[in-house]
Amino acid sequence: MELKRSLWMGTAVLALSAVAAQADTLRFWTIEEQPERLAKQEQLAADFSAKTGHTVEVIPVTEKDLGTRATAAYAAGDLPDVIYHTLQYAAPWTDAGILDPDAATDVIEDLGIGTFASGGLNMAALPDGYAAVPVDGWTQMLVYRKDLFDAAGLEAPTSFANVLAAIEKLHNPPEVFGFVAATKVDENFMSQILEHVFLANGVSPVGGEGFAELDTAKTTEVLDFYKAIAKASPPGELYWKQSRELYFAGKAAMIIWSPFILDELAGLRDSAPPTITDDPTSAELASKTGIVTTFAGPSNPEGAAWGDVRYFGITSDASTDAAIEFVKFSMDEGYTQTLSIAPEGKFPVRRGTADDAEAFSKAWSKLPVGVDRKAPLGDLYAQEMIDEIVGGLDVAQRWGVKEGQLSLASKMINSQAINRIVREYIDDQIDAAAAVAALNEELGEIE
Repeated sequence: MELKRSLWMGTAVLALSAVAAQADTLRFWTIEEQPERLAKQEQLAADFSAKTGHTVEVIPVTEKDLGTRATAAYAAGDLPDVIYHTLQYAAPWTDAGILDPDAATDVIEDLGIGTFASGGLNMAALPDGYAAVPVDGWTQMLVYRKDLFDAAGLEAPTSFANVLAAIEKLHNPPEVFGFVAATKVDENFMSQILEHVFLANGVSPVGGEGFAELDTAKTTEVLDFYKAIAKASPPGELYWKQSRELYFAGKAAMIIWSPFILDELAGLRDSAPPTITDDPTSAELASKTGIVTTFAGPSNPEGAAWGDVRYFGITSDASTDAAIEFVKFSMDEGYTQTLSIAPEGKFPVRRGTADDAEAFSKAWSKLPVGVDRKAPLGDLYAQEMIDEIVGGLDVAQRWGVKEGQLSLASKMINSQAINRIVREYIDDQIDAAAAVAALNEELGEIE
């Protein structure tokens, strides 16, 4: 009996040792470093550990430091296993050898390419796979007073023409401004909105070889449209603050904003309350609001959405099999927890599974949003709005992504030359031909 017991105990110890040998400790860098968001990621890591035996150390990294930290860690042979990162690093880190695109491609193919929004995949696409796994994203939105549009018999502002038609009918200052366009040159808010408007008309300053001269006719259409919405705006230096305040006060028919306005619009955040009624907690304005994520200029009937997507990058130093397991878990049975970190700005890039194509979209719409009060987006907004929010990621674009010139495009945007020259045109300091020539000259000098 003692011999049998000893043999059994020896076998059990060997089995436990084998399991321990197979378990890995993964290091996961994340730019979601706020305490509440970190806690949700640590819970995700704990759930994964309970299932697999792999331990995950969640390490917060400030977003502005991510590039230099990753470069230094790569040089030292000390990269983490997985990095949650922004779009701008996907291609450069792959070229530099920091990311393992084969591992990312395996994850995407195992989960099902068709279950992901095509825009998120396209932004990280390589000739033979993907640089990283798209996790979540958001698309810039044209926010409009649907009740005023319906009362005036107007079409939704899905095109330059529809926006201008709405301005013609609804612009009645100081009671209601037709639009609140970004005009403050040194604000990134203006840069994002201008890129969205240029994309909507199929205009980009970059091509496969670098700078691409702007088409005069198409660019003039963009300039004329932006001047029109600026002229329908209040005077002054306008950026996100004024556009939100005026819309919340019922004094704007249209604005362009990020989805982070959605919980505020419904009266869930005391620091940014709607003032259209006497009740700052009212969801009335949300019920009167419509959104458009994709809109089109006359030279680009298909239109475009400006999107920001975040990724899981599996690094070249990773314990690859365990890292793949963690990313798959975070994008599958743990995906709702991943999205819950900040649902108002984390639209599901993976919509569902092979068995239920809308599983994650449905789960996301039921996640609570808000700060001082909480409610699911699905309770605040109609289903067609939820579909529009999620659907924008199918066509989300950014300058330079498909051409492999995102870095150059970012330098052009950050130079603020586009903002400055467009503002000169808005203010009637230069004509369209001079504006296009100035854009081509200044952007062409950026390397």
